[in-house]
Amino acid sequence: MDLREKIMQTASALFYERGVRAVGVDLLVEKAGVAKTSLYRHFHTKDDLIAAYLEREDADFWRLWDEASAAHPDDPRAELDAHFQWIGERVRAPHYRGCPQINVAVEFPEAGHPARIIASAHKKEMKRRLVDLARRMGVARAEELATQLAVLVNGAFVSPQTLAGIDASLLLQRAGQALVAAAG
Repeated sequence: MDLREKIMQTASALFYERGVRAVGVDLLVEKAGVAKTSLYRHFHTKDDLIAAYLEREDADFWRLWDEASAAHPDDPRAELDAHFQWIGERVRAPHYRGCPQINVAVEFPEAGHPARIIASAHKKEMKRRLVDLARRMGVARAEELATQLAVLVNGAFVSPQTLAGIDASLLLQRAGQALVAAAG
């Protein structure tokens, strides 16, 4: 594993487990077993490292999304159920600590912060994809449905305690189906 990847893996684990602001550069270099100069050679600032972490999380999220979409290219309702399946599994995982983009956005309220910009772009992309999905379903109020589905998804991301002990995928699928039916 190259040095940049070692730093990224360590930072990703620490940022997700403890929160970005709680992880200092000294802790990061200690846990990664690298020198500070090595860290700053690959990431000029901690903000650059945070942005790289979110970009990595973003890519992983969209990879899972695209896999679910590809499995149902001609059936948008089945595609939505597939998304709720993997999202429900994700929020019920033992190590799950919330959506990285939401977590970081909470830590950085400044609209112009690089981490906040990436988190915001992620949520806008989700809404765009949900609007496309709703339009392919042929519902009368696609934008409204997409917003409702985004609230449902983001609500699941911040509610692992509420979803404890239940089949989160099934709950999300049923709630999504009810929203689709209500959207006409």
